Parts: sequence; structure tokens; C-alpha cells
Amino acid sequence: MRAPCIEIYRKPSVAKMTRVLATGTFDILHPGHILYLTKAKELGDELFVIVSRDTMVQHKSKPVIPERQRLQVVRALEVVDHAELGSEHDIFEPLMTIKPDIVALGFDQYFDEKKLQEDLEKRHIPSKVIRLPFQDTGELSGTESIIREIIKRRVKC
Repeated sequence: MRAPCIEIYRKPSVAKMTRVLATGTFDILHPGHILYLTKAKELGDELFVIVSRDTMVQHKSKPVIPERQRLQVVRALEVVDHAELGSEHDIFEPLMTIKPDIVALGFDQYFDEKKLQEDLEKRHIPSKVIRLPFQDTGELSGTESIIREIIKRRVKC
């Protein structure tokens, strides 16, 4: 005689996923970017990335790679769950939609984490700012150092 089938009902999980936000220009993608995004993803369940608009990059040289192509490259990375271009007016605008639990800063990003935390609180964005620690990725780990090395190797005296 066969035992009757018993159907077990499992309530769907309602556990909230932790959203992590990483931002950057991501011009000439290099190992430092990969490490930054990998470490940011380890802080939560979903990694959202905002790629800076060409017009908003003011703290360093303008990007070599156009913004749409930089976005395309970032979206292709396995570690990235969602990526979009930032706002052309207010860096906080996308955060209102994304609602990240954590904003992960790379060790060398120009943001002052305390000021950024204050700015988020003023805008009623309940995110925690975390500065990721320095990790060496080799001699050519920054975009500027890569560009300098390319010029050095290509310019003939």
C-alpha cells in the first residue's frame, strides 16, 4: 500500500536583500575596479553600480571612454547585478530609486565618508557609508597610471 502524498507548504522568504551601491567613472577598466566591485558585493546581496556621466566628472581628467560604453563594460561584469548611468544634475538622484542599504567607497575615491553620510541623512536616504580598505592590485592599478604607462611606451623621443 502506497503512503498518501503530503504536500508541504513553504512560506516564501520575506528576508530583505541587502543592496550595496558602488559608484565610479570606470574609465579603462582595470584590476583595481574589479577588486572594488568584488569587495563591495561581499557587503550584501545585490550590487548596484552607478557609472558617472561624462559631464559630472570634475575631480579628475575627463574619461577617455564615452559613458555609454563604460556602462556597457560595467554591465558585462559578473559581479554586477544592476548598473546605470548617474544623474547629470544631482549625484543623489539615483539613490532615491535604488534605496541602497550600503554605499561602498573605494579606498581612493575622493568622497569624505562623514560628509557623504551627513548628505545622505539630510536627503532621508537611510544608507550606511563604508570605506573599503586599501588592497594592492599591482603597479598599474589606477587609470591615471595606466594612461601614463601607455604614453611612456608609445611616445618616441
